[in-house]
Amino acid sequence: MKFCGQDFGYDGSEGPTHWGEKYRQCIGKHQSPINIEDHNVETIWLYPMRFEHFGEKPEYAEMKNNGHTVTLTMKMKHPNKMPMISGGPLIGKYEFAQLHFHWGSHDSEGSENTINNSSFPMELHMVFYQKAYGSFDNAVEHPDGLTVLAFLFSNSDKPNKHYEPLEEVLPHLEFVNLTRPLKTMPTLDALTMKNRSVYYTYGGSLTTPPCSEVVTWIEFKNTVPMAHSQIEAFRHLKDEHGNLMSHNFRPTQPLYGRLIRMVFDDQKHYYLVQNEYEKASAVSHCASLVVSLVATVSSLLLTNKYII
Repeated sequence: MKFCGQDFGYDGSEGPTHWGEKYRQCIGKHQSPINIEDHNVETIWLYPMRFEHFGEKPEYAEMKNNGHTVTLTMKMKHPNKMPMISGGPLIGKYEFAQLHFHWGSHDSEGSENTINNSSFPMELHMVFYQKAYGSFDNAVEHPDGLTVLAFLFSNSDKPNKHYEPLEEVLPHLEFVNLTRPLKTMPTLDALTMKNRSVYYTYGGSLTTPPCSEVVTWIEFKNTVPMAHSQIEAFRHLKDEHGNLMSHNFRPTQPLYGRLIRMVFDDQKHYYLVQNEYEKASAVSHCASLVVSLVATVSSLLLTNKYII
């Protein structure tokens, strides 16, 4: 399966501003990543998503330096045990295809999607395809073909032990097209977090060429902790030109009026947030009325000195 074109990069004439010259969808109106602003989202409650086989360890897992990122694919002992997702904003079941990472040259940048204009040091993308279409290659031909589960990373004083098996492999993937099996592969539950009850969702695209606009994005609000040294290990990989892959994130793209939803799968949490939002809105409205009244009185005082 092919997840992206190979003739692109993140700098110079191969950088993101030039992707649209070869891949027309990269200048479309439903592109990813985006900046998510909490004051500009619709909050809703949905039934919980189902994360099937996220606690299953694969029989075999392999990492690869593809020149743009490091990918991880896996094989389960039983084919029907491949991780699947459904529910929430999704219609049908989506099967795991691969996961990969995006990072920056330092810890103040690296994530592709941003929250309230804030970036994170790294972002994990788990790519799933609509099982009804039979294969990844078929799924990318349909507007609901793919789903990406996105997890943001935050800096931690302690190493994340679940990522140590991946960290051990990275020095063996320094150059492009090198692959390496993992001695032990953590479960997808271990690589993320079990509290996945709050997330943002929107319609978008692949963040690399051909930038196909076929992705339902699910960006989780909780972050995954990781030590600086673990994130730094990714920055030592090299691209197809032999240069350090110090950063591999696409800048955020315009929304063009797209709706972003913040989803809660816990009704109590949802109503609590809604109540707080309504209180804040009421206070803001009252404050606006006071400001308007003060402005009106001030204007009258200025235009008619005999008003009092």
